[in-house]
Amino acid sequence: MKMILPLFLTMLVSCGNPKLDREIHSKIIEPSKTRAEIKKELIDKGYEVFDYIDAETKDTVLMQQYFIAFLKSGPNRSQSKKEADSLQSLHLGHLGRMYELGYADISGPFGDDGEIRGITIYNTPTIEMADSLAHMDPMVNAGRLVIEIHPWWAAKGFHLR
Repeated sequence: MKMILPLFLTMLVSCGNPKLDREIHSKIIEPSKTRAEIKKELIDKGYEVFDYIDAETKDTVLMQQYFIAFLKSGPNRSQSKKEADSLQSLHLGHLGRMYELGYADISGPFGDDGEIRGITIYNTPTIEMADSLAHMDPMVNAGRLVIEIHPWWAAKGFHLR
């Protein structure tokens, strides 16, 4: 009887889940794209990019043009609290969809009560596309916000710290 428990535990530990094993192995052996492959894909999709060589590290960094939309106070801010709350919910839904679809990389409000209420950084090939997406925002359509959009360059794949 004492031999059965260790034998059972050994069999249990040694038995794997074949589906899980395949998932793990497929993730491990997936090669990541090179900077050159990423650059070619972006150019083929119409994005503007260039290589920047860091003077200190001598690393080549892929720079991509993004579009930063400043969401500014609009001319129509006289909605009732109920209407404003509804618009805010629709606004957040719009920004969430832009992120989920890969068009917006980051969005957020400013912490003061100034004219510029927030920003969204659009990851699109053209300023026209970014502007069109920004103008689909229900807050913009209601006149509560207006959009001011500018080209903005950043290193591809770098994260905020």
